[in-house]
Amino acid sequence: MPDNIALFATIILLLPMFYLLLAAPAFLLVRLDIVPVTRLLRGMFDSYFVALAIAGAVGTIAVLLDQRPMLALGIGLVAGFAMVSRSWFLQQMDARISDRDAGDANAVRGLRRLHWGGMLSNAIQVGAVVASIPYIAAVP
Repeated sequence: MPDNIALFATIILLLPMFYLLLAAPAFLLVRLDIVPVTRLLRGMFDSYFVALAIAGAVGTIAVLLDQRPMLALGIGLVAGFAMVSRSWFLQQMDARISDRDAGDANAVRGLRRLHWGGMLSNAIQVGAVVASIPYIAAVP
């Protein structure tokens, strides 16, 4: 019999990850030197990190109440990584946007690298969480 609380926490954690996995590649089709596009990209990553941190906090509390401290630690690490990543990522993005607005031709490439890096980081996290589902769903 699977552990429903652990599966619920995992699904809640995967929702913002799947959102970014599906939404972020669309920005590969547009140029990042267009100001509204860059603002939308920044807003998407900002909301992703916040949603992932909130989902991670909810999942951590749920599995702690279910008395699964190791799983709570794992989900808590994902939430913590989201908060640290948000701060770093948005600072880097803001710096590239400022450089772009100042006329730096390399800034758009820097924005694109950040975009690819954000998508890659998310894909790795999705893979890790999905690969751990058989272990998470097992009754302790």
